[in-house]
Amino acid sequence: MVAFLRATLGFEQEIMKQAADRLAEAEASASTDHRKAQKDPHAFRSSIYPPGSEFALCHAETQLMSAVIGVLNESLTESIKGFYKLRKAYVTLDTILAAEASYMRKREGLGMSSPAQRSAASLRSNRSARSMKGGAVNGAGVAPSIRPSPLHAEDKTADGSTAPERNEVKGGIHGPNVNEEESDEEFFDAEDDHKDDKLPEYMGNLEINGQSKKPKNGFTKDGAEPPKQLPERLDLLTHDPDSDIFSNPIDVFIHSGANLCFGLLLVMISMIPPAFSKLLFIIGFHGDKERGVRMLWQASKFHNINGAFAGLIVLGYYNTLIGFADIVPDNDPAILKENPTEGYPRQRCEALLQDMRARHPKSHLWLLEEARMNAFNKHLTRAVRMLDTSTKSPLKQVEALKMFEKSLDAMYSHDFALCSTSFIACVSLNNWSHALYYYIAGAAQIELYRAHKLTDPATAKKHAAKADELLHLAPQHAGKKKFMARQLPFDVFVTRKLKKWDTRAHEWSCPFVDAVGVSPLEEMIFFWNGYKRMDDAQLSASLTHLSWSSDPQQNSQWKSHESGADERAVLAVLTAATLRNLRRYDEARQILQRDVLSVDRSELKGGLRDDWTAPAAHYEMGVVCWMEKDALGVVGNGNGGTRDPASLTEKKVRECEAWIEKAAKWEGYELDARIGLKIATAQDTLKRWFERWKGERRG
Repeated sequence: MVAFLRATLGFEQEIMKQAADRLAEAEASASTDHRKAQKDPHAFRSSIYPPGSEFALCHAETQLMSAVIGVLNESLTESIKGFYKLRKAYVTLDTILAAEASYMRKREGLGMSSPAQRSAASLRSNRSARSMKGGAVNGAGVAPSIRPSPLHAEDKTADGSTAPERNEVKGGIHGPNVNEEESDEEFFDAEDDHKDDKLPEYMGNLEINGQSKKPKNGFTKDGAEPPKQLPERLDLLTHDPDSDIFSNPIDVFIHSGANLCFGLLLVMISMIPPAFSKLLFIIGFHGDKERGVRMLWQASKFHNINGAFAGLIVLGYYNTLIGFADIVPDNDPAILKENPTEGYPRQRCEALLQDMRARHPKSHLWLLEEARMNAFNKHLTRAVRMLDTSTKSPLKQVEALKMFEKSLDAMYSHDFALCSTSFIACVSLNNWSHALYYYIAGAAQIELYRAHKLTDPATAKKHAAKADELLHLAPQHAGKKKFMARQLPFDVFVTRKLKKWDTRAHEWSCPFVDAVGVSPLEEMIFFWNGYKRMDDAQLSASLTHLSWSSDPQQNSQWKSHESGADERAVLAVLTAATLRNLRRYDEARQILQRDVLSVDRSELKGGLRDDWTAPAAHYEMGVVCWMEKDALGVVGNGNGGTRDPASLTEKKVRECEAWIEKAAKWEGYELDARIGLKIATAQDTLKRWFERWKGERRG
């Protein structure tokens, strides 16, 4: 785990190679121990899981970590192998969670009590076996835990006999003892004759004690009331660590590890941007963000390495990924109480962070998460101070993460000098994307040059020279790192930008720094969604820096050379995003309509133009609509919001959906994966909103 963390936090090629070797050893060791545990009659026997599950879990964890290393590797072949390992790990985790579901059914008195139930269970078990051979769950991402577990000898077929063991699963866990030549190399299409894996429900009336009743939850048992459901509505084991279920530490390890790994998988897959959606075909299953986040919260309850890692992921999810998106579920107390995975549960996150810092007082990772939480809550100065005054971490990769986070916070808070020096410091701490580090450091020097250009020419000249040096260093380092055998998107972006400005400087016969145009630092703030982390004063400062470009007194180049449509579009998108965060929605919409949406598409793409502005403008229009609905009252929000289906609230959300769909279907463009991540989150949020809205209407 430590080798994996060093590799993923630093992205250094040599460290990743070392981690891959260590993980290969661990994977082989787990495989051997798993086989021994299945055959050894004296090995630990759990009341929940099949024999050897603890080693099968270790095997799945090593496969997951190896997969991540493979994807981060510069080889496309290694990346494909990584996705293949994800599929195999999924099957193992699926089976472990199915064992939990089977245990909970028995514990809650939901055993096989009628021939009809046993027949339905047998049908699902057979379909599950066929699905596992293909590595997917019925091809539709159905949660595996709603199927009866095929792992226990007590499970019966329709005639009451013991179900035979499947070829793919020996001892109950798909893993090292499987003949992979036969079970993993082939893919089978799932059957499509059954749309749902849930037990068939009898929806007629029952007569009990002379009274007619309609069962609520399907089958009844011997004419009694319908059986009670499993804890939570997702069929998960959600008990706390002090429950008698977790009296054995090995059961604790298996449960927390399975929830950590499977939860992470579900969240990762659910957030793949539209541009990378074809990768889902390789993996063979779908994500489920809600279920994944629930499982990560569950794993974070436990005081072991799985709980700590789950805590890191949960806080990273809320403070980074949710912080990166704009269209996210409403932070309504009533909604959060019903479903804590929606929105941003501030109190719960703060409690988790406090608990983790108490558990691991010397860990710098939790200090980093606290700084991120401060930034998310618009306390940028506090976040910078916390990262600046903390002691050094003994792990170089963690120190690099802290420096990178401090650099971003300095950029958001417009501390240009600190931003520049911090990003330069990142070069010596991390070799992942030196082109990006030099580019942002140079962009900060551009802002310092502009701040002193009219008032202190001598100082401005020094900053101009430094900006020229740093910015031209950036393309020299571009292309040295690759992701899935492709150049990093920001490297491509940086290289094009420098060519664009150099060409302008030559054509306009002006110094390089005067050919730059719209603030490149504000552009970086937009791509990292720093506006969401700014308070009103910092947002107003951003508007001031953006206005420099179109101010004829400060920037003569803008008027004299009639900057192109794509340059005006860049300024429009950045200004609109700032105004939108200041809640000046009408102004934001007008700027986007005038300078981007009404412009011919051909003028905003091709050559050295910034082709990302048009899809970004469509996305921004969607965000404006989403923000405007809050002033109108959200349907069914428990705070007196309107329930009228023809209300302005519904219209705003539908308008938002239309803009987001246009942005999602846009042709390929620069940094489409980065904007696509926001779009994917927006689509998921909108889907949930309409589901809740329809439920409110039915109610």
